Amino acid sequence: MTLERVEKEILQILQKNGRISNVELAEQVGLSESPCFRRVRGLEEAGVITGYSARLNQRELGLQVTAFVQVTLDKQDDKKQRAFLAHVEAEEHIVECHALSGSHDYLLKVVARSMDHFSELSMQRILKFPGVRNIESNFSLLAVKEHGSLPVARGQ
Repeated sequence: MTLERVEKEILQILQKNGRISNVELAEQVGLSESPCFRRVRGLEEAGVITGYSARLNQRELGLQVTAFVQVTLDKQDDKKQRAFLAHVEAEEHIVECHALSGSHDYLLKVVARSMDHFSELSMQRILKFPGVRNIESNFSLLAVKEHGSLPVARGQ
């Protein structure tokens, strides 16, 4: 999809403040309210905007540990892979899952209350997901950049 300048501006603003009113948004991008609303609705219908959400403070929720878990599956068996992915989807402490190229099959971002909780998650759950042969974990010491906005202003 080729985005016009005003649509890129709308996306930049909404990434920073998804709760902005249509009136404020229209004012910031230099449109009247109805055309601005139609542009936003069009971006939603096209699947460019996939939803709106609140950012939560992980630590305030008692989730002190962030781990990146590299998963290697036994073999690329479609049935086991679907079962593995179903388990990943069902586990609320797995907040991201990426299929990888290279020596590991998946990268999971896992949040936990403590190291003991992470140990239980990894050894009693993730290692027992269908098809899992091995996992390797790395722990985040400091989140330098999270919730980055996608680049929409240039390079489209």
